[in-house]
Amino acid sequence: MANSSPFSFSALPDDVMTMLERIAARRPRVHCITNTVAQNLTANVLLAIGAEPSMAMHPDEVMAIAAQADALVINLGTFDEQRNVAIARLMQARDELCMPIIIDPVMADRSPLRLKLAIGLSAWPRAIIKANRAEMAALAPLLPNGLTRVTTGPVDEIIGQSCTRTVSAGHALLARVTGTGCAAGAMIAAFAAVEDDPVAAATAALTCFGMAAQQAGPLSAGTGSFAMHLLDRLTCLADLAARGSL
Repeated sequence: MANSSPFSFSALPDDVMTMLERIAARRPRVHCITNTVAQNLTANVLLAIGAEPSMAMHPDEVMAIAAQADALVINLGTFDEQRNVAIARLMQARDELCMPIIIDPVMADRSPLRLKLAIGLSAWPRAIIKANRAEMAALAPLLPNGLTRVTTGPVDEIIGQSCTRTVSAGHALLARVTGTGCAAGAMIAAFAAVEDDPVAAATAALTCFGMAAQQAGPLSAGTGSFAMHLLDRLTCLADLAARGSL
């Protein structure tokens, strides 16, 4: 675990630092129904920033476990019947589950099934939808007004009811490591668990994730070591926040 940093996180805005401190203090649990190829990285990213992951998806237990979480992620990256049933049971109880939900509609632009499911999920109270440009283009005409929309790319765009923000931090290697986008969605969930403003939460999460990636890039020999250094930089950032040393 990193205990000191040769890099500076001093460029982080005060509100981002405050959210990191809240995560360190509260250790929010994020329940993830997510892409099988991204589960390990997603769990480790959440642990690195001080949150706690859970990933139960059996239909007979998903409600009991998800109901105790502080935020929920539904990622359609590897979709199967078990996930379909589990998601349906969560949707039936969506008015009872008052935590924020991050919807990651992977390949909804290519799959009518995923597109339909993503649109249904978008009616969830406190929903944030995170998609790449192609996915968002397919979804946008069908999404409800007022839904917070996060469009990822070289420059991330976060659109809320009354404002639009952008985040340009990141590194090219993010696009070459499986699951980084899924993990970024889980980070948004962790920040949304401690911040009521969805635009502020998404902006802060992507800023932290992008800054950690920027710092991991020069340390890396390739994609394998990049993933390792990305986790190290996120851990260092969280440790500094926990000590109030940012």
